[in-house]
Amino acid sequence: MQPTGDDVAGDLVVTRDVVLSAADLHWRFSRAGGPGGQGVNTTDSRVELSVDLRSVVPVGAPLRDEDRTRMLERLAGRLHDGVLTVVASDDRSQRRNRRAARQRLAAILRDALAPPPPARRPTSPSRSARRRRLEAKRRQGAVKELRRRPNGE
Repeated sequence: MQPTGDDVAGDLVVTRDVVLSAADLHWRFSRAGGPGGQGVNTTDSRVELSVDLRSVVPVGAPLRDEDRTRMLERLAGRLHDGVLTVVASDDRSQRRNRRAARQRLAAILRDALAPPPPARRPTSPSRSARRRRLEAKRRQGAVKELRRRPNGE
């Protein structure tokens, strides 16, 4: 059976080639602020999902070194000792918060693993674009000229 992204206990599918083992995912639960009704002070509905990106080994094919390096560089601001943590406390239900945390983690890792965009090819503005820009500047200057106080007063 192929694991799905909505399953809260199984492996986490990030991309077609990258699937994180459930053993690499570390869960922590605490009481969430906000609405909750009668169970607000008794239910640990806030979810923290953590994964150590330095030591994680995806299920199946291992992560290529350049992919791991790109991922660690792109997520450097979010990592604490190589550990990425995602928090979800949007819902009253711990199960829905777990699902939300899994989806957020998968989306973050998917974005970090994406190949870099192609380099921008430098171009210069066309002659007509330069002409339009100068005409717009002249029009704006004329408008400002009309706003000035006449010299005779």
